[in-house]
Amino acid sequence: MGLEEIVPAIALIAVLFLVLPGFISSNSKKKLFFKNLGIWAIIVLSVVILSYLIFK
Repeated sequence: MGLEEIVPAIALIAVLFLVLPGFISSNSKKKLFFKNLGIWAIIVLSVVILSYLIFK
């Protein structure tokens, strides 16, 4: 694993640490939290699949 793979991974983890507390505090109700989490999971999954198909 080269530096060109490590640096973006560290950047994504840093963004996750910055965004996650606000996401959790704004979704205090359990039902709303899981609904938003499901929506984000679908978005991320579709972007990953699309990028895999494009850059294959």
